[in-house]
Amino acid sequence: MAEEAKSRGNAAFSARDYATAVEHFTDAIALSPTNHVLYSNRSAAHASLHHYADALKDAKKTVELKPDWSKGYSRLGAAHLGLHQIQDAISAYKKGLEIDPNNEGLKSGLADAQAAASQSRAAPPPSPFGNVFSGPEMWAKLTADPSTRLYLQQPDFVKMMQEIQNNPNNLNLYLKDQRVMQAIGVLLNVKFGGPNSGDDMEIPEETSAPQSSASERKEDKKMEEEKVAEPEPMEVTGEEKERKAQAAKEKELGNAAYKRKEFEKAIEHYTKATELDDEDISYLTNRAAVYLETGKYDECIKDCDKAVERGRELRSDFKMIARALTRKGTALVKMAKCSRDYEPAIETFQKALTEHRNPDTLKKLNEAEKAKKDLEQQEYFDPKLAEEEREKGNESFKQQKYPEAVKHYSESLRRNPKDPKTYSNRAACYTKLGALPEGLKDAEMCIELDPTFSKGYTRKGAVQFFMKEYDKALETYQEGLKHDPRNQELLDGVRRCVEQLNKASRGDLSPEELKERQAKGMQDPEIQNILSDPVMRQVLVDFQENPKSAQEHTKNPMVMSKIQKLVQAGIVQMR
Repeated sequence: MAEEAKSRGNAAFSARDYATAVEHFTDAIALSPTNHVLYSNRSAAHASLHHYADALKDAKKTVELKPDWSKGYSRLGAAHLGLHQIQDAISAYKKGLEIDPNNEGLKSGLADAQAAASQSRAAPPPSPFGNVFSGPEMWAKLTADPSTRLYLQQPDFVKMMQEIQNNPNNLNLYLKDQRVMQAIGVLLNVKFGGPNSGDDMEIPEETSAPQSSASERKEDKKMEEEKVAEPEPMEVTGEEKERKAQAAKEKELGNAAYKRKEFEKAIEHYTKATELDDEDISYLTNRAAVYLETGKYDECIKDCDKAVERGRELRSDFKMIARALTRKGTALVKMAKCSRDYEPAIETFQKALTEHRNPDTLKKLNEAEKAKKDLEQQEYFDPKLAEEEREKGNESFKQQKYPEAVKHYSESLRRNPKDPKTYSNRAACYTKLGALPEGLKDAEMCIELDPTFSKGYTRKGAVQFFMKEYDKALETYQEGLKHDPRNQELLDGVRRCVEQLNKASRGDLSPEELKERQAKGMQDPEIQNILSDPVMRQVLVDFQENPKSAQEHTKNPMVMSKIQKLVQAGIVQMR
C-alpha cells in the first residue's frame, strides 16, 4: 500500500505536480512512518514548491531515521539553502560527503552553498529568477521532466547550465539557445508557447511589456493546444477527487475480498476501481493477481499488458511496470507445457529486471531457465536412439577412431544420461586419448549409477594406474572384487599395483622414478595430512633415531597403515 502511494507521488513529481506529490507521499508516510525514503521524497516536493520550512522538517526526519544515508544530507542542505541558512547548508553537505565522498549531488550542493556564502558577503543584486538555478533541485527538476531529460546527455547544454548556476548573470549569454529557454520554463513551472517565444525573454527591466506580446502569447497558447494531442495537467476538481477516493475505496474492498479468497468479488471491486480512475495501474495489476490465482492466465496477461502500456503513458513508477511484467511472466510459466513455452516467460522476466532489479523476479527467471533446461533434456530423452548411438561408438572404438567414438557416446548420453555402460565406454575412449581426468570422471559416474558393474571399477583403476596413483588404483580394484570376486581384469589390476608398490618398498625405483613418485605423493592431500600430523612426525623421528620406540610403533595398526602410505608414495624408504 505504501509503495503504491509512493509510486503515485513519484509520478506526480515527474509531472511537476508537486502539491499532489506531497499528498501522495503523506499518504505513504501514514502507512509506513519509518520509511526514510518517503520523507526524503516529500522534502524534495516541498522544496520544489519553495516550502523550505516543511522541506527542512522532512529532511531532518530523514536523517534521524537513516543517519548513514547520504541523500538525506543532500535534502537537508537544499532546505537550509532555500531558507538562506547557508552555514547550516554547508555543514549538511559536508556531513553527507563524509558518508559518500564521491557523490556528485553533494559536491554540487556544497559548491552552491559556498558560492552563496561568498555572494552574501559581497551582497550582489538579487537575481530576477530567484533561486531557481541554485542547489541540486535544479538538476532534479531537469531530470524529472521528459522535455529536458535528454538535454542532460548533451555536454554543451550541461556546461551552459553549470555556468548559469554558478553565476545567474550568465543567463543573458545563452538566451538564444532554445534548450536553455525550455529549461527555464521547467524550472519556473511555466510553458513557453512557440519556438520563437524565447526572443521576448530578455532579463526584464522595470518596464511594462507591449500589448502585442500578450496577444502573441495567447495565440501561441492556442496553437500549442491545437498541436499537442495530450491534455495539459489538469487541476483536480472536487468531482475527480471524489472519483479517485471512490476508486481507492473499491481497491481496499478488493484487497479485503482477495484475502478472504472471495476472488469474484475482488475482481468486481478492482474493475470498478479501474473504471473510476484509469490513472492508477495498481488496480489492473491487482486484478491480474486475482486472475493468476484463479488460473485465468489469459485474462491475467491481458491486464498486465494494459498496465504496462498505460503505465508508460502515465510515466508510472518503474517498479509498478516491473511488477506487471513479473506477473505476466509468472502467468506464462503457469501456461508452459514444453521447453519452447518458457521462452516468452524468460524474455518477460528479463524485461521486468531492466525496469527494476527485484530479487523475486530474478529468482523466477532462474527457475524458468532451469525448468526450460530440464524439459529440453526430457524432450530429448530417447533410450532407443541412445542405444543406436552407443553401437556407433562401439564400431568407431573398434576401428580406433577414438574422437569419433567419443562423439557418438556423448550423443548417446544426451539421449539417455542414466546408462552406466555408455559412461564406461566413453571412459575407455578418454583413456586411449590420454584425457585421464575426463576418463576418471566418467568411470566414477559409471560406478555411481551402478555400484555392482565391475567394468566401472576396471576403468577407474586403469585411469588411476596410468596416473601412477598405484595405492588408489589398488583400492579401486579391491572395491570392485567385493562385487565380482572372480573378475580376471580386477585380479590382474591388483597384481600390477602390488608390483609397483613393492618396487618402492624394496627400493628398486630409479632416481627419476623415485623423484616423480615423491612429487606426485606430495600433491596427495592424504599424504600432506600425514606429514603435517605432529604425532606422525615424531614417529618418523623415532624410526630414525630411537629403535626401541620404533618397535612400539610397529604394534599400532593405524600408525603402520600411514607409514605404508608414505612408503608407497616414495616419501619414506625402509631398509
